[in-house]
Amino acid sequence: MSACEPNAHGPRKAGVVIASTRAAAGIYTDETGPIILDWLKEHGFDTFPTMVVPDGEPVGAALRALLTQEPAVVITSGGTGLSPDDHTPEMTLPLLDREIPGIMEGIRRAGAAKTPMAMLSRGHAGAAGKTFIINLPGSPKGVMDGLAVLDPVIGHLCDQLEGSHGH
Repeated sequence: MSACEPNAHGPRKAGVVIASTRAAAGIYTDETGPIILDWLKEHGFDTFPTMVVPDGEPVGAALRALLTQEPAVVITSGGTGLSPDDHTPEMTLPLLDREIPGIMEGIRRAGAAKTPMAMLSRGHAGAAGKTFIINLPGSPKGVMDGLAVLDPVIGHLCDQLEGSHGH
């Protein structure tokens, strides 16, 4: 049984935004998108095609475009560090109605157990209407650590945002 059961309207939808100027330019192959897509499919989501965009405002534009499709989940990867063009958190925060800080606290704690660099991630997690949005790091290991933290809560999180939760 998947963690995220289909709702009354069929399987839940999910989108992925990869923030990478180099991957968007074809200089380098994105390695995190396939990991995220596999995880989403394992959890019962139908996915939109991955959007690979340059860092900065294109991330905001991709997020706003995805939100018009009313997905249950949007996961970003990349652009959460301290480099001058890392602006994924700044593009995400204005779209959130409510932050869910415990998720990012859990992800940073899990990552910091493996590398102190995880403390430098500035990502956000929260709700934009009924959509859960989370910013994961740009590294495959960071993405896998973040998804492992989401594993036990993603189904209940989706249920709560849809208003069909039990306590």
